[in-house]
Amino acid sequence: MALSRQRVVVGLSGGVDSAVSAWLLKAQGHEVVGIFMKNWEDDDDSEYCSSNADFVDAASVADVIGIEIEHVNFAADYKDRVFAEFLREYQAGRTPNPDVLCNAEIKFKAFLDHAMRLGAEKIATGHYARVRERGGAFELLKGLDPSKDQSYFLHRLNQAQLSRTLFPVGEMHKSEVRRLAAEIGLPNARKKDSTGICFIGERPFREFLGKYLSKAPGPIKDERGRTLGEHQGLSFYTLGQRQGLGIGGVKARGAARGGGEHAPWFVARKDVERNVLWVVQGHDHPWLLSQRLDAADASWVAGQPPAPGPYAAKTRYRQQDAPCRCVPRAEGGFALAFAEPQWAVTPGQSAVLYDGEVCLGGGVIAAPAQGETVPAGRDTSMRGISTAAPQG
Repeated sequence: MALSRQRVVVGLSGGVDSAVSAWLLKAQGHEVVGIFMKNWEDDDDSEYCSSNADFVDAASVADVIGIEIEHVNFAADYKDRVFAEFLREYQAGRTPNPDVLCNAEIKFKAFLDHAMRLGAEKIATGHYARVRERGGAFELLKGLDPSKDQSYFLHRLNQAQLSRTLFPVGEMHKSEVRRLAAEIGLPNARKKDSTGICFIGERPFREFLGKYLSKAPGPIKDERGRTLGEHQGLSFYTLGQRQGLGIGGVKARGAARGGGEHAPWFVARKDVERNVLWVVQGHDHPWLLSQRLDAADASWVAGQPPAPGPYAAKTRYRQQDAPCRCVPRAEGGFALAFAEPQWAVTPGQSAVLYDGEVCLGGGVIAAPAQGETVPAGRDTSMRGISTAAPQG
């Protein structure tokens, strides 16, 4: 990282990735200041909310590295900008990704603004991603560790944000980060990676959501319209969900599409208007497969949509890049057509577009086209998707 000495404010989460990021920047000669962000405080004393323990870890890291650390409370911003939208999406029957919104609204907006007030020239986080400048423009690249790449969660960052951001561990593999943390004696070198939604943690999700959303029970039906049981409210289920349906003992007649009579059940559709949860039997049931999707609320790293053409996309974080064609829409969204059907494409989640290692941006999945397949040997279909150049 060929940079002159700068004042860099690092988001210290208490985890090993941000700790090593701070150490690397200090070793490179930068003036480093740590910030611990508190984004949730509704149940700060519960067994699932670890912010107090995380701050102790972050402070210990700052002490070892020899940098100052400030505790900043963004909980009000988080509740207004992220959690309120999170609840609205669930109430509408969709499954949002609050980590994407948290990055765009808190970690690279509220935190960035605070860092600039502290006189920072750059901010840094422990995300596994990279930034590359080309001809005065900034590109968001995948992290070099394919198993830890987090560009998916960062796809809504813009040019102004990327121009001020450093990702020191984006050039490293996780194993290297762990090894370096141990070598330099960081107290959290062996700390387990955090999992789950950023403010929920590893807690029973339905129980948590039930504190904020009312239950509206309704029927669970299969593809033939048989009522198999009762759901607790559509908000508490997501497409592709297998556990917690309460219908494990029900069998289909003969070999159901996509699975035999003992195949597990999966959530396939949610009819919000009729309050019906539709389930199917078998992982590869046609109702769980989508050839195309429409996305809304697009955000492009370059500030403008890419040209229509072949790319790759992810419709969920833990998946391989899927070859597709993209056509941006004049109204601010885009359409994707995939070479192979995608499994459990979920409204509310993010569809993120890539050109090789470059993350171009993405949008919120509005509607998948379910039940379509492409015969083997055929090219990606664009039926029903206009290939005219985007307007405006």
